[in-house]
Formats: sequence, C-alpha cells, structure tokens
Amino acid sequence: MGRHFAQSVWLGGGRHPGRRRHAPRHSAASRLMFQRVMALLTKELTGLWKDRHTRFVILVPPLLQVFVFAYAATYDVRDVALGIWNDDAGVQSAELVRRFAASPAFHAVASLQSPAGAAAAIDARQVAAVLHVPQTYSADVLAGRDAEVQLLIDGRRSNTALLVESYATQIVAELSAIQPGEGKVPLTLVTRDWFNPTLESQWFILPGLVAVLSLMIAMLVSALSLARERELGTFEQLLVTPLRPAEILIGKALPGLIVGWIDANIVILAGLLWFKLPFLGSMAMLQATLVLYLLAGVAIGLVISSIARTQQQAMLSVFVIASPMVVLSGYAAPIENMPALAELVSRADPIRWMLIIARGLFLQDLPACLVLQYAWPIALIGLASFAAAWVAVRRAVT
Repeated sequence: MGRHFAQSVWLGGGRHPGRRRHAPRHSAASRLMFQRVMALLTKELTGLWKDRHTRFVILVPPLLQVFVFAYAATYDVRDVALGIWNDDAGVQSAELVRRFAASPAFHAVASLQSPAGAAAAIDARQVAAVLHVPQTYSADVLAGRDAEVQLLIDGRRSNTALLVESYATQIVAELSAIQPGEGKVPLTLVTRDWFNPTLESQWFILPGLVAVLSLMIAMLVSALSLARERELGTFEQLLVTPLRPAEILIGKALPGLIVGWIDANIVILAGLLWFKLPFLGSMAMLQATLVLYLLAGVAIGLVISSIARTQQQAMLSVFVIASPMVVLSGYAAPIENMPALAELVSRADPIRWMLIIARGLFLQDLPACLVLQYAWPIALIGLASFAAAWVAVRRAVT
C-alpha cells in the first residue's frame, strides 16, 4: 500500500525525476550545437583570410568602390562644354554670353559661326550644347519686344540634357529680371534637343545597355573558363592534351565572344521591335564594332580566369572590376563631371567608347570616320588585354 501511495504521489503532483534531467539535456545540446557552428564559422573565416586572393577581394574592393562612386558617380551637371554661336554684336548679347560663360554649369569651349559648325560640334561631341543668339536679340531687348535665344542640346544623354535645359532657363530668367526698361516681354529660351527630341530615357538607356550587358556576360563566361577547370580538377587533364597555349586561349575566348554577341543582339532586337527605338546608322558597322569590343572584354575575363583558383574568386573578381568600369564609362553619370584623374582612367575603359558608338549609331547616322575615331581605343585596349591574357594563360598551362 505504501508503494501504491508513493506511485500515486509521484504520478500526481510530484516532480518526475526525468523532468529534472530534461532541461539540462536540452541546454547541453544547444551548447554543443553552438560550439559546432562556431567552429565551422571560425574555419570558414580563417580559410577566407588565409587565401591571399580572397583577402584582397574582401578588403580592397569596398575601399576602391567608395572612392569611385563618391567622386565619379555624380549626377550633378557642372562645366558642360558649351558652344557659342552669336550673330549679334550688341552689348546685351555680350552680357548674355558672359553670364553663360561665368556659370559653374557651363564652360565655353568653342566659338561657332554657322549652323553647319554647330551641327559638326555636337555630332563630334565637342560640345554638349550650343547657345545661339540671333541678330535681332539686342534690338529686341532695347525695344522691349520678345527677345528669343536658342539653345541646341545634345539629346543623346537625356538626363544631362534635362539638367542643361534647366540651368540655361534659370540663367535667362535671372537676366530677364534685371533688364532695363518697363513693360517689356521677358526673354524667352527656345530649346531644341537633337537626336532625342522628346528626351525619352529609353533612347538613352537601351543603346547603352547593349554595351554594358554584353561586356559583363563576355567577361563572366571567359573568367569562369580556366577557373572551372581548376575547381573541377580537369585542368591537369587539359595540360596533357596536344592543345597548344594559343589553341587553349582561342578555345576559351570564343564561348564568351559568342554568348556576349547573342546577348547584345537580344537587347538590340528588343529595343527596335518592342520599344520602337530609332536606328539611323549602319547595322553592319555596329556588329563589327561589337565583335572588336567583345574581344576586349573576353581578354579581360581570361586574365581574371588565369589568376583565379575557384569559380567564386572569378565571379567576385569580375564584379570588382565591372562595377568601376560601368561607373567610369559615363553610362549613368556624365564623364565631364568626373575629376581629372577619373576621366583619365576612363580612357582605358572600353565601355566608354562603345557607349558613344552604340548611342551614335542608334540615334544619329554616326559617320564611319567618327566610328573609327572611337573604335581604335577599343582595339588598343583589346590588344593590350590579349597580350596580358596570352602571358597569363601561357604561365598557367606551362
């Protein structure tokens, strides 16, 4: 009876001996799990830090991109190259020109005498805008009549064109407020946006995307080629084949070129057929320039691939190099607003030159002489990149 009484007490309100051990068992399991996770975390972080290439990718790119984005990726418009086409010799027109030249937003770089000169300066990107003062401007101001002044803007860069128009309107409005005389009609700024009359942002973005997207894909495909062989353990098998270093270089370069070219043409077709972009230039010239341009990107990717030991390192390296290239190319932020050092570095960026060619062939009939003028830096960059890729691949396979 005593035993039954003890069991009833134990089953009823007493504490089960197993319950006293249950909580410590869970806490011990949690501590063991935490220790295992921390051990794995320590191992991974130690492995990342011990690898020299990964350590470089972790530390250097953030610092580099902070400075690149802070100084180069600015959407402010300053020091815009301005052409002056002044048909009026009066004092009032001289004051108008002086105010534009003294504005921090503009920098007078050319004195033009005719419509042909203005068109040639804008076509060649010598100026981003042309201020045209008609012959009757000073007389209209003195007589209190409506005095018009014209601003011709390069509409191929729609975001810059909008800001340029805004700054010019402000200058004319301030001058109109202080003109002598009473009852006069305010000065009027008549703007004309060349190559993109409605300043559609798609006309600006999509031709640039042909250059940016195709190069990124070409670089990525070629950067993964040799790194994939090393990671899968087939690199040694590649070395014992009869393939020579030049043949390996060509075989690894062609896939990136083909994939990049296909992606570029997908963007071109989408822009023409779906978004109804105009195309005024030569398609054959665009395709030939694309091949030259993609070869430069493939060469850069092969240099990365010959150095990287894993596919992860290759992809991170492409990201590290591609981000500053896009910023320095002028795809979103005008190159004219960048510091002198950033502008100098951007001259070695193939995206910069391909953007000019793509937008020029889409939105204007860019002459062949200007296409060649912007294509030879791409060819030079491609030759230098392939020379570096040849040395890197040769070291990797010997």
